Amino acid sequence: MDQPTVGILHPGSMGAAVAACAATNAASVLWCEAGRSPATVARAQHFGLTGVATLAELLDRSDIVISLCPPAAAEDLAGKVAGHAFTGVYVEANAINPERTARIADLLGTTAAVVDGGVIGSPPVGGKTPTLYLSGPTAAVTTVDELFAGTDVQTGLLGAEIGKASALKLAYASFQKTSRVLVALSVGLAHAHGVDQELVKVAARRSDSYLAEPEYIAKAAARAWRWGPEMEEVADTLAAVGLPPEMLRAAAATLACWNDAKDDAELTLADALTRLAQP
Repeated sequence: MDQPTVGILHPGSMGAAVAACAATNAASVLWCEAGRSPATVARAQHFGLTGVATLAELLDRSDIVISLCPPAAAEDLAGKVAGHAFTGVYVEANAINPERTARIADLLGTTAAVVDGGVIGSPPVGGKTPTLYLSGPTAAVTTVDELFAGTDVQTGLLGAEIGKASALKLAYASFQKTSRVLVALSVGLAHAHGVDQELVKVAARRSDSYLAEPEYIAKAAARAWRWGPEMEEVADTLAAVGLPPEMLRAAAATLACWNDAKDDAELTLADALTRLAQP
């Protein structure tokens, strides 16, 4: 389609930046203001998104809807969209397991074309170029692929099977995010015994060791409110294919220690370790 109208559900740090990239090839990018926080309003304004009063208005006007929200909200949000009988392309881009993605596709598929999406990488700001992996009906996938052509959001096409993009996202997240949890535990243990600087020196002798970058722990702590539920999705996916989910569930439980540090850009390494040690 030429210059589609795009709706974003909801413009968090990733969603707003992705939506801004979509605006390159869209007539406009809409978001629903109802019930959103002042931080979300400011973010949407910063990225030049167009606010509408209700979800119904967003769905009526949009040709493509992209869902990027906390994993726990994905199915409820899809249910609200289904209630409006949305007839465009629905991109389920949340960090949820393939079974949940399939349920959403079944829920919306009577009226909409559902595309399974998975974003790998940081939000597309400051020169960063994440990849949005896509799977699902060929025509709908092509439409989404064209939407991001020439933008900082790269696309990767995985075929027609719903669930492939979700599986790839969670497979990568199981390492990329759990590894940071392990770093936090390792540094916390070393810190408790006064050998944290020595640990960093040991790790620095090896290439690509997160242990050599303990400052990243505070960043992980600030994102724990999003990462924890994602690790639960990974655990469910592991269990569904007969693999042990316990390590990922433990990572989720560890991340929960930092839930009250949500998006705290001022959090220090010492603060993060203190919160981790609290019962």
